[in-house]
Amino acid sequence: MGTGALAASASIPLLSAKPDASSGLIKTGEIRHMVIFDLIHEKGKADAEKFLKDGQIILTRIPGVQNFQVLDQVSLKNDYTYGFSMLFANQALFEAYTKHADHIAFVESRWKKEVKRFLEIDFKVH
Repeated sequence: MGTGALAASASIPLLSAKPDASSGLIKTGEIRHMVIFDLIHEKGKADAEKFLKDGQIILTRIPGVQNFQVLDQVSLKNDYTYGFSMLFANQALFEAYTKHADHIAFVESRWKKEVKRFLEIDFKVH
């Protein structure tokens, strides 16, 4: 990249437009909670699919959980297999989720027994 191109790109704003409900972008105050993980079960097998489905059913019943998605990893730069992603309207709803009895029960009865390793990522708008 030449210095002219670098100078031109340096003037591009970090955010070109405010997010709206249809943009898929998180808004100020919202929390995007993501967990990427590997299971003890082989990918695609019935036990793995049951864990993912049960996680979706149980966790989406908790008040405040929005836009829950079960994700498959595709990056060659990351060797985790799956992801859960969800949105919370604010920090208080996110904290209530982490303390909710159904979340705690899922972690104790399923997550700790069936997840080999994980990485939790929680984002807000910069």
